[in-house]
Amino acid sequence: MYYLGIDLGGTNIVAGIVDEDGKIIVKASCKTTQPCTQEGISDDMAAVALSALENAGLSKDDIQYVGIGAPGAVNSETGVIEFANNFNFHNWEIVKMMEERLGIKVYVENDANAAAYGEFCVGAAKDANDAVMITLGTGVGGGIIVDGMIYSGSNYAGAEVGHTVIQHNGRLCTCGRRGCWEAYSSATGLINMTKEACSIQQAPDYLIYKMIGGDLSKIEGKTAFDAAQQGCPLAQSVINMYLDYLGCGLVNIINVFQPEILCIGGGISKQGDYILEPVKKIIERDRYTKHNKKQTKVVIAELGNDAGIIGAAFLGK
Repeated sequence: MYYLGIDLGGTNIVAGIVDEDGKIIVKASCKTTQPCTQEGISDDMAAVALSALENAGLSKDDIQYVGIGAPGAVNSETGVIEFANNFNFHNWEIVKMMEERLGIKVYVENDANAAAYGEFCVGAAKDANDAVMITLGTGVGGGIIVDGMIYSGSNYAGAEVGHTVIQHNGRLCTCGRRGCWEAYSSATGLINMTKEACSIQQAPDYLIYKMIGGDLSKIEGKTAFDAAQQGCPLAQSVINMYLDYLGCGLVNIINVFQPEILCIGGGISKQGDYILEPVKKIIERDRYTKHNKKQTKVVIAELGNDAGIIGAAFLGK
């Protein structure tokens, strides 16, 4: 038997067919339509799932169940997403809507929880009893594993670490609060910081300006990284600021949970040691437990963007 995992992101919807060993045998994807309706995005997820089945040469009968990793406060018992700020959805009956479209048993969990569970099952946190996964994508997600179980809180809104404040009265977050970690350390936050730096400087001689042809709308999450690695001082100043915010949030996570493993995933994690080494220095400097013999191991997630798919696929287990 196989399992089907769906990773619902703010930018892309990806579905994968996963075998018993946690190997993805085939994937299918589409762009996430924004703005969208609950019905429309459910249609898109179903279409991507069926496309993955077709690409694998499988039928619905070959799938034991479907698991979905979705952003927001996800009630895994009722199958309802009670709030997803990036979509502005309230009380989305996602399991009911997807089972109607697919005719297969469906499970749902917060996307960062699903990614953390994937890393716990077959990835960087495989041998840990307690682990935290941070995903740096459109937002900042958090997944927490305690004693081998996903921690969701009493109201299924636990682990929303992206919405802890690191700058009082700071940048406006999509959740409505100001100064959230997500507003600074997500790819969206990095894009906004890059645009602001380029707008303020108005210096066409900088490499980053040449890379985007002076068009700020062309700035992506990796633009500042690409320019900084080629020696652009303006881009490097943006990255330094970004890493300071990222490190601040990671120290907070370690101080609260003291996990054995802290995994950094999401699109920005593809920068690897370029982000890992600087934030390790910040953590070593600022963590409360700097004098303890046992310390949290900070690593880049092994499964990359596949963590959410694999974790979602194993939810029924």
